[in-house]
Amino acid sequence: MTFVDASSRQSALDRLSAHAPFLARLAELNPGDVARYLSEGTDAALADVSAPPVGDDIMRTLRLWRGRMALLLALGDLSGEHDVATTTRLLSDFADRACDAALAAAFAERVPDEEPRGLAVIALGKLGSYELNYSSDIDPILIFDPETLPRRSRDDPGEAAVRIARRMTEILSARTGDGHVLRVDLRLRPHPEVTPIVLPVDAAISYYESEALAWEQAAFIRSRASAGDRTLGEEFLSAIQPFIWRRSLDFRQLKEIGAMSDRIRDHFAQGQAFGPGFDLKRGRGGIREIEFFAQVHQLIYGGRDPSLRSPATVDALAALAAAGRIELADANRLSGHYATLRRIEHRLQMIEDQQTHCLPTQEAALDGVARLDGEADGAALLAMLEPVVNDVGSCYDRLVAERAVTAGLPRDEDSLAAQLIAAGFDPPEAPLRTIAEWRGGKLRALRSPAALDALETMLPELVKALGAAPDPQATLVRFDKLVAGLPSAINFFHLLGAQPALARIATRILSLAPTLADALGTRAQLIEGLIDQRAFDAPANKEQLAAEWGPGLAVLDYERLLDRVRDHVGERRFAYGAQLVAGATDPLAIACGYSELAEAALQVLADATVAEFVAVHGRVPDSELVVLALGRLGGRALTHASDLDLIYLFTGDHLAESDGPRPLGATTYYNRLAQRVTGAMSVPTAAGKLYDVDTRLRPQGAQGPLVVTVDS
Repeated sequence: MTFVDASSRQSALDRLSAHAPFLARLAELNPGDVARYLSEGTDAALADVSAPPVGDDIMRTLRLWRGRMALLLALGDLSGEHDVATTTRLLSDFADRACDAALAAAFAERVPDEEPRGLAVIALGKLGSYELNYSSDIDPILIFDPETLPRRSRDDPGEAAVRIARRMTEILSARTGDGHVLRVDLRLRPHPEVTPIVLPVDAAISYYESEALAWEQAAFIRSRASAGDRTLGEEFLSAIQPFIWRRSLDFRQLKEIGAMSDRIRDHFAQGQAFGPGFDLKRGRGGIREIEFFAQVHQLIYGGRDPSLRSPATVDALAALAAAGRIELADANRLSGHYATLRRIEHRLQMIEDQQTHCLPTQEAALDGVARLDGEADGAALLAMLEPVVNDVGSCYDRLVAERAVTAGLPRDEDSLAAQLIAAGFDPPEAPLRTIAEWRGGKLRALRSPAALDALETMLPELVKALGAAPDPQATLVRFDKLVAGLPSAINFFHLLGAQPALARIATRILSLAPTLADALGTRAQLIEGLIDQRAFDAPANKEQLAAEWGPGLAVLDYERLLDRVRDHVGERRFAYGAQLVAGATDPLAIACGYSELAEAALQVLADATVAEFVAVHGRVPDSELVVLALGRLGGRALTHASDLDLIYLFTGDHLAESDGPRPLGATTYYNRLAQRVTGAMSVPTAAGKLYDVDTRLRPQGAQGPLVVTVDS
C-alpha cells in the first residue's frame, strides 16, 4: 500500500462522484464505508468487508457485499493507495471468496448435512493470474469427482454436479435489483455446445491429454484452483501439466497461437486508427498483445524452464528477461504499459459497471474518463496513451515478425530439376525421385495432410541447405533415412521451416557427424535446443550444470529424475557436438565440457541413488562410497561417444554394518549400491541411454568384486 494524505483521498471521492455514476450511487448507499475511507484509508475500510457477510438471502447478501467491495477498491485505486497489481489481486481474491460462498450455498440447498467437496472451480484468464478487472467475466472450468461429490441418494453424480454448478452460476450471475456478483462464462470448457457445464475430472484429464487445441494450452498458462474443492482442482492441474508445459516444442501450435492473434487484429484493429473509440484490450498495441507477447515466449521456453511459468503477465515478463529470453528494456517498458492500459480500462468500467474496453467516441464522455483518472481532458488522455499503444504495437510486430510466406518448390519436373541443379544437385535425378516419394506420402511420417503441408513449407530452405553440404547427394540420403525413422515429421518440418539456420546446422551434422546424425534420428527434438543461441556458449562446468538442473530435479521422484537427467545430458551432448561441427568452439574445450557434463550427471544420479538406498538400508557409520574416474573421463578428454571408466571404493571398516531397517554388511552394502549407481548411469529408460559404464579396470579385474575398501 502507498501512503496518501487526506486530500488525495478526498480528490478520489470527488472525481468518483462527478464522473462515475455507478460508484457514486454506491457511495450514497454506503456512507459508513466512505467515512472510514476518508478518515483512516482504504485498507482500514476494507477490513470491515473483507469476508463474505452471513445472511439468509444469499443472492442479496453477496450483491450488497460486492457493491461495498467495488466502491472501496475503486477509491483505493483512484487515490493511489493501491497500484494496479494490488487492485487486481484484491478483485481476484473477492471473486474467489464469492465463488466459494455461492458454491457452499448451492451445496447447502441440495445436501444440507454435507460439507461441500468433490467439485472444483478452475480459474482461467485474468482470474487465474490474479489480474481480474472491475467488470470482467470470470471464465472458469468446473470439474467434479463422482466418487466424492455429496448428492441425494437417487441422484446420478453427473446430474447432481450440474444442478449444483447451475445454481452456483445463478447465484453469482443473475441480475436483481441489487445488481449482480460476477458474470460467469462457462464456454471455455471442451466442446461447450455438447458437454455439460461441469465435467468429470477423469474425462477432463483425458481431453486435455489427447484432444485439446492450441488456444486451450495458452489459456491454461493462467490457471489455478480458485474455489470449491481445491485439492481436487490442484490434482487435476498437476495431471495436465505435460499438456500445458511441453518439453518438446510444437511449432504448429505456436503458428496457431500467432494466427489467433492475427485474427484478433484483423477483426478489431484493421483500419482502426488510435483515437476515440480505440479498443484498449484488443486493438493493435493493446492489453492482449502484451499478454500474448509473454505467453508465446512462455509456450516456447516454459516447458524446459519452470522459472518461466508465472501466470501473471508482469511477473512473466520479468522472469523472461531474467532468463535472457527477452530484452530487459522490452520487459520493463511492456510492464509499465500494461499497468497504464489496465488502469484506464478500469476507469472505463468504473463509470457504469460495464464490461467495456473501448474509449468513448463522444468528446464529453472521453473527457469524463480522463478526469476520473486525473487528466485534464480527453485530449490529454489520448496524448498520454498514444505513445504507449504505438510502442506495444511495435514490440508485438517484431514478435510476429511479418511471417514471410516462402514460395514452395515447383511441382513440374523440369522446373524442379533446374532449381535442384542451381542448388548444387547435379545430376538431379536422385533428389527428384526422393522429393517425389516424400510428396507421395511414401514414408510413414509424411502420410497426413498436415505433414505434407509442413514439408512444402520447409522444402525450399532444406534444398538450399542440403545443396551447400560437401556431398549434397549423400547428405540427402541421410536426411531421407532420418525422416524415415520419425513417427511424425510435422513438428520437425515446421521447426526447420521456421528456423533456416537450424536447417543449415542439421545438414552439416548429417554430412559431417554420423554419431550426431544417429542421435538426431533417435530424438529429432534435439535440434530444438539449438534455437537458443546460448547453446553455442562455452561449455558449463559441473557446478553450473548442477545449479541449472537443481530446481527442476528436486521435485521429481527417482524414476522421473533418471529420465530428466538423460534429457539434459542428451541435449547438452548434442549441442556440444553441434558446436564442433560449426567450428564455434575449440575441440579441447568441448572435450572438457563433455567431461564436466558426465561428472555432473554422475554426481546428481549418485546422490539420488544413495538417498534411495539409505531409505531402505541406512548408512554405514564413518564410511562412504568413492568413485574414481579413469581413461578419457579421468583425463578430462571425453568425446561424444566415449564410455566412462569408473572404479568404486569405500572407506571405513569392511566388517561394519549399516543402520537402516534392512541392515547390510559394509562390503555387500557398497557392492549393491555401486551396482545401482552404475545402473542409474547406464540402463536405458524411456528417455534413452545415458552412458556406457566400464568397471573392468577395478583392482581385481572383471572377475573380482565391484567395490573394495580403499585400504585393500
